[in-house]
Amino acid sequence: MLKIDCHVHTHYSPDSVNSPQAIIAACRRRGLDKVVVADHNTIAGALALRELAPELVIVGEEIKTNHGELIAFFVEEEVPAWLPLEEALARLRAQGAIVGVSHPLESLRREAMGRKALLTIIDRVDFLEGFNARCILPGDNRRALALAGERGLPVTAGSDAHSPLEIGAAYVEMPPFASKDDFLSSLRQARIGGHLSCPLVHFISTWAKIRRQIPMGKSQ
Repeated sequence: MLKIDCHVHTHYSPDSVNSPQAIIAACRRRGLDKVVVADHNTIAGALALRELAPELVIVGEEIKTNHGELIAFFVEEEVPAWLPLEEALARLRAQGAIVGVSHPLESLRREAMGRKALLTIIDRVDFLEGFNARCILPGDNRRALALAGERGLPVTAGSDAHSPLEIGAAYVEMPPFASKDDFLSSLRQARIGGHLSCPLVHFISTWAKIRRQIPMGKSQ
């Protein structure tokens, strides 16, 4: 079985402090076989990390649309932010990416898609993120799992890590797969593992965004 954290951010996301090297080291320490690098609206970080550890990385992207976020695996071409939901989905489909919805029903995250928008596309996505370690309310993950079960969709689990200490907090254990073509069949046999992260990790993201806004000047 492969142990995969299906949702990790590098510092190419403006709210993350994870360097590619720190991600690799954390994966080795925590026994992760693979990691989906899904930065906000870019694949640059995933490509940089894949150069360092090609066997470890699945190139993904978390895309902010006009109706919440999509998450995609095996992305070849970056999809920009703020497209209409239908257009973002079409662009991912056109390049053969595997498409899902991250933290779909989280009630305290403004980027979450929510049930109303999700139901308009649910028959055209491949999976839902059933367990996100950064969810503050456990019931939000349970509702996502329940909806996926009702619709017969496989689920992923990921730390949504924006710092090294979070990597591997949530993961799936699934049979090996040879390519993206048989990834979904393996995912249907996956088991979710891990735990919720401490809510204080959200302050790391806030600090990362603030730090980038501070001008870099000479020390006085």
